[in-house]
Amino acid sequence: MTQLFRAARQNRIFQDVVEQIQEAIIEGHLKVGDRLPAERELKEMLQTSRSTLREALRVLEQKGLIEIKLGMGGGAVVKAVSSDLVTESLDLLIRSNQVSLRHIAEFRERVEGDVVRLATSRMTESDRLVLKKLLDDARQCAIRGTEAVSDFLTADKNIHLCFAKITRNPIYISILKTIHDNIRRYFDEFLVMEEPEMNENLQDLEDVIKAMENGDAEKAGDIAQTHVKRFNRYMEIRERRHTA
Repeated sequence: MTQLFRAARQNRIFQDVVEQIQEAIIEGHLKVGDRLPAERELKEMLQTSRSTLREALRVLEQKGLIEIKLGMGGGAVVKAVSSDLVTESLDLLIRSNQVSLRHIAEFRERVEGDVVRLATSRMTESDRLVLKKLLDDARQCAIRGTEAVSDFLTADKNIHLCFAKITRNPIYISILKTIHDNIRRYFDEFLVMEEPEMNENLQDLEDVIKAMENGDAEKAGDIAQTHVKRFNRYMEIRERRHTA
């Protein structure tokens, strides 16, 4: 451990402390569950003050790289690197109205078709069974009619997120989860979801999944892309009327 860190550069000491510890975690020199050296030992290794070290550790904790435990046996413990911070940042960007409905629509129209194409090529029998169950859930909501609109939208979201999960790509999974977690407020404000729209939406989902089961990635992706475009247009028309 004594060779893991060097004296921090004095002209950028705080940033250097953060970067050294961060790189040690990212490069695997510090593993998940490892405890960083005690504060006194870290100070000596890095040749920095207690206040600078503590502030650097707080930054690393905010980044989700370490967890600072208090009390007996406490200290800084390495956490698993996750996409939570990226997801949180994107979530705040959308919720602060810096991302419009048009921005989300543009992103979804270009990405979700490709996600379905990739998911088709990677789908396993287990994935197919999960999609079948989720599609059954959506179908039951559609049968119940407009009283089940909220449940139907949740079922629709779960299917789209399942497409992302089937890709096994954590970037698609993380970003699309954030998009779908936040798009609901646009649905509630601008999307008319009566029985004809519910049935139209359900038919699209059935057609996508059928094409996926047949191994036709291009057809599945095209249907998904057309589906997203159509429902985006529905919302954009109402948004324009709302703001006129």
